[in-house]
Amino acid sequence: MTHPLLDLPPLTAAHFAAIERRVASLLATENDVVIMQGEALLPLEGCIRGGAGPGSTALNVVTGPYGQTFGDWLRDCGAVVVDLEVPFHTAVTAEAVERTLAAHPEIDFVSLVHAEAATGNTNPVAEIGEVVRAHGALFMLDAVASVAAEPLLTDAWGVDLCVIGAQKAMGGPAGVSAVSVSGRAWERFAANPRAPRRSYLSLLDWKERWIDGERRALPHAPAQLEMLALEACVERIEAAGPETVMARHASAAAATRAGALALGGGLTPYVHEAAEAAPVATTLRTPAGVDAADVVAKALAADPALPLVAGGGALASEMIRVNHYGADATPGAVRSSLLALGAALDGSGGAVDPEAAVRAADEAWRSRAAS
Repeated sequence: MTHPLLDLPPLTAAHFAAIERRVASLLATENDVVIMQGEALLPLEGCIRGGAGPGSTALNVVTGPYGQTFGDWLRDCGAVVVDLEVPFHTAVTAEAVERTLAAHPEIDFVSLVHAEAATGNTNPVAEIGEVVRAHGALFMLDAVASVAAEPLLTDAWGVDLCVIGAQKAMGGPAGVSAVSVSGRAWERFAANPRAPRRSYLSLLDWKERWIDGERRALPHAPAQLEMLALEACVERIEAAGPETVMARHASAAAATRAGALALGGGLTPYVHEAAEAAPVATTLRTPAGVDAADVVAKALAADPALPLVAGGGALASEMIRVNHYGADATPGAVRSSLLALGAALDGSGGAVDPEAAVRAADEAWRSRAAS
């Protein structure tokens, strides 16, 4: 008996290349796009190991846990690493990046996360890109959480390596990712004797066997279901219009923040300034003595489908994250999350008003949609 998900015709090289072109359009880039057959950590590590090594000095901007991971990889590559750390409740500024570059003129690689879903902040890439371009360093951007949720202008912002994944605002699977690679980045990889070769991490292998071969023969069998899902994600974004999809995420963020402030119970936004809050996730700080992981567990016990998680690692006891991205960037998901948090917080010491939270969220959504 045939099965629509199992008995599929092979994904041809032409079809694979067509999906790459659509991803390039989504990223607003004329650079080469390589679709990697794995979660986004695969191209992120490949970019770092190809673009940095002994003799390199890297500026690693840390606004959340992914920035910390990038620093570990850069050091493991043998690069000298200058970490620019900012508190997780805020965003880095272009001025801070510029000062650091001026103090370290030897920096030749910059890594930055656009939106840190784990901590709920987002960084001003356009302004930072201008500073990095003036300095002349190679610029790598983790846009996994920002693609389809907020503007992403890869070429206009001077991004040499832009990595995305489909699992957040694009509403797709985690098992496929992509990276755009500038001509400068290809030159850096080729000149790096430590750049991965004959390896699943190797972007140079893709260039040699796929791009330089005029995309006629795939290097290996693609992850077919994930590729088709990625194509479906891009089709859905194209059909709705990227601006519409981004507006929906911005509305979800505004509604969640307004609703949480009206809910009470001692919850406060983890990211202090709304302008620095990511559109994919709203992070909330619980009051002293209230364990965030317990609150989330109570909320999920009532409805396991809610897009609620506790913070990771040391943040697990103090941070609640509302993941309003993809299919959960809706008024219904926001309302359900606020009502569940209100019920979970009830009796914890502070007064809660779930009805006020829903009213505030609905009003914020309407106001954002009308603007």
